[in-house]
Amino acid sequence: MKRRMLKRFVKYSTPRWIVLLIDVYIVGNTFLLAYLIRFNFNFNFNVSKLIFQEPLVIIAALISFYVVGSYKGIIRHTGLRDAIKVTSASFLMLVFLVVFVLINRVTGVFNNFTIPLSILIIHFLLNTIVLIASRFLFKEIYNLIFSNLKNETRVLIYGAGESGIITHNVLKQDKTSKIKVVGFVDNNKNKIGKEINGLKVYRSNTIDEDFIIKKNISEIIISIQYIRSTQLMKIVQNISELPVKVKIVPPVKDWINNSLKANQIKKIKIEDLLGRAPIDLKNPKLEKEFENKIVLVTGAAGSIGSEIARQIEYFKYKQLILVDQAESDLYNLQQYFWNKGVKNFTAIVGDIRNEERMRSLFEEFHPNLVLHAAAYKHVPFMEQYPNEAIGVNVKGTKIIADLCIEFKSEKFVMISTDKAVNPTNVMGATKRIAEMYINSLNKLQETKFITTRFGNVLGSNGSVIPLFQSQIENGGPLTLTDKRITRYFMTIPEACKLVLEASTMGNGGEIFVFDMGESIKIMDLAINMIHLSGLKYPEDIDIKIVGLRPGEKIKEELLANDENTIPTHHKKIMIAKTRNINAKLIKKKIEDLCAINTDLDAKKSVAEMKKIVPEFISNHSVYEKLDVNNNPKVIELKRA
Repeated sequence: MKRRMLKRFVKYSTPRWIVLLIDVYIVGNTFLLAYLIRFNFNFNFNVSKLIFQEPLVIIAALISFYVVGSYKGIIRHTGLRDAIKVTSASFLMLVFLVVFVLINRVTGVFNNFTIPLSILIIHFLLNTIVLIASRFLFKEIYNLIFSNLKNETRVLIYGAGESGIITHNVLKQDKTSKIKVVGFVDNNKNKIGKEINGLKVYRSNTIDEDFIIKKNISEIIISIQYIRSTQLMKIVQNISELPVKVKIVPPVKDWINNSLKANQIKKIKIEDLLGRAPIDLKNPKLEKEFENKIVLVTGAAGSIGSEIARQIEYFKYKQLILVDQAESDLYNLQQYFWNKGVKNFTAIVGDIRNEERMRSLFEEFHPNLVLHAAAYKHVPFMEQYPNEAIGVNVKGTKIIADLCIEFKSEKFVMISTDKAVNPTNVMGATKRIAEMYINSLNKLQETKFITTRFGNVLGSNGSVIPLFQSQIENGGPLTLTDKRITRYFMTIPEACKLVLEASTMGNGGEIFVFDMGESIKIMDLAINMIHLSGLKYPEDIDIKIVGLRPGEKIKEELLANDENTIPTHHKKIMIAKTRNINAKLIKKKIEDLCAINTDLDAKKSVAEMKKIVPEFISNHSVYEKLDVNNNPKVIELKRA
């Protein structure tokens, strides 16, 4: 009962009148102390005069405190501003008493009444020191009482660097969080075993289940900036097996007003592990590139296309044309722009394979810049329906590119994929053929044709992370094609920044390749997702190996065997130096492919693709026979 009453008392702010009474009481006592200091702690002064002087001092204190408002602050939040107010009130009290004493000496209104000025000066100094000290003392007492009463969450901070120290300070200052930091975890030999802010720094390999239980740790907060995704994933994989919650401090760029808040420290998600260090693609040409331009985005309702549209929104373009055949997602994007008050845009339902429909759009709008994000991307589906893949990824691209030339568009920027490099599936091969087609046009026309190659993007429709999340929610198992499989990952905003950057950097004919960092092992990704869901692998949820899907690779590549790169002005962006091609011959072959693709003979279309792209060697696919028929060396290459 007493515990509950005390907890209820400290929960609320101390009434202002109590603070005022305590301050006045202190002032009265410091006045007596000032006399004792002045007379070397001897009572060699007329003590009876204090009876008349104390009321005047108390009245001066009441007036000063009221004028300044120093008693109105919340004691448990005492800071520099409160110290300044107390100092101001003490100085105002000094001025009031000095003026009163000097006037009385001249007028003699109160006979034999005076206060030595030295006493008043000592009194002022004592008031300033004691009143400020008392506030900070009460603050610490409150914190001590409150910390003992609340149900603490004991945490470790993983990372004893600057970010970790900032995190500790933020948690310490936030008295509503009920968090007590027990120590730091770091592998820096210069920090292990030492203390930072009074807390010990532990080596990571000492943090096991016995340590967690002994120290009663509930959470581990990862607070490391600019860490590689593979390193972060390894840290999380180790600590997520312990009986603790794992949280993470967001990147500095996401801090509110460049200051970390306790409520920004959230439970770690798999996206945090794969989200790479922020890349700032500052380019003064970017705004100028889109200024007063008519911009057409194909595939505008998709993951990449919609993000490109959202980023273009911040430029001073003349008109934004959004084209997609997925009417529901396009409708959602349209609502987004309308809700933001954007008016100079048009959302159009249309299929890029429909040449007449696309021609009518070019005739109506005459776009200056075309950002081509429309594509079929799912490998197993496209392996099953190659004619559809050719229709969209090759013929659709050809139609838009040809219209750009006809209507004299300035630039055409195509989004390609790392699956176009040494393709092992129909989807990748169609994207490589699209690359080759626009590259052949660049050598013959004035429109600048530019390509950007990406790996996997986080959270896109049909990607591995939403699939794993769905399987975890349904109780598992998680399905994985091969334990060895690895993939590159990047965030959707990163991908779209690169597209926009390419539109300014490209002079035509370039294939821009992004430094994607290290590839991620999907098996590790799956295990981490299970652990971060509060479950154990394999006890709660298992992982089932189902074998490679048709056309699937163990690992993706960003460059073909005969390609290398040259740097650009940004260290994260490179230009792939591709082999020289016979532009007229390739253009003719691709036109022929689009022509024969009107029939339903899939094998015939795929065979033509392999002639255009000799490095297209099918893997786990019914089209492997075509490789053997066309290239006797294929068996030897596959064995190698």
